[in-house]
Amino acid sequence: MCTVTFLPLGGQRFILASNRDESRLRPPAFPPQPYREGRVLAVYPKDTEAQGTWIASADNGYTLVLLNGAFEAHVRQPPYRRSRGLMVLDFFRFNSVQDFAQTYDFTGIEPFTLLVLKEGDTLEMSELRWNAAQLHVAEVDTTQPHVWSSVTLYPALVRRQREQWFAQWLKGRPEPELDDILQFHRFGGTGDTTNDVRMRRSEVFTVSITAVTNLNGLVEMLYEDLINHTTKSLKAAYEEQ
Repeated sequence: MCTVTFLPLGGQRFILASNRDESRLRPPAFPPQPYREGRVLAVYPKDTEAQGTWIASADNGYTLVLLNGAFEAHVRQPPYRRSRGLMVLDFFRFNSVQDFAQTYDFTGIEPFTLLVLKEGDTLEMSELRWNAAQLHVAEVDTTQPHVWSSVTLYPALVRRQREQWFAQWLKGRPEPELDDILQFHRFGGTGDTTNDVRMRRSEVFTVSITAVTNLNGLVEMLYEDLINHTTKSLKAAYEEQ
């Protein structure tokens, strides 16, 4: 949940990909499965400790991706009332982004950035940032590609550098495909394992790559477990109507 890219491909078509960077001590997540969350059916990989997730796509047209931290790195102050991964699943009990933002109790939750993509007549995306005191909501231009990096792992200078890598990568791919962006998530960077898109540090490293796609009216999730060297692809819970 630490590097996210969004590629609009025209109409309802898109690719939303996420690298999860985690502690070497944390057990591998369960691969994606469909789960009933309130009134919706959602597909997501499940964290084995907190039982939440960092990326999910549901049959109500919403896809969510979580990153740690809001605007700048923060000092952790556990214990927290509720995990961020469970908060992602709580979203599916609300009718809209506005309902969630105005009604949900964010107190006691560690700072985060939550991207909420909604399919409808047009693609819409909201960016929710919680800094432990206030929720900031902004709309994202879904006609343009975007990249996000977790502020808890990557300082501002490195985040800007990663934006430059992504912009340079886009220049050579006017019509990017899924394999292209997966290659960026696997090999993007300069060879510096501390800050490359697939990063490896002494205590934290990239453990998985997940991509949610709508390439032909069908939403699918591709999950690559980099620890166990396995890949799983499955249809998300809905088709474009």
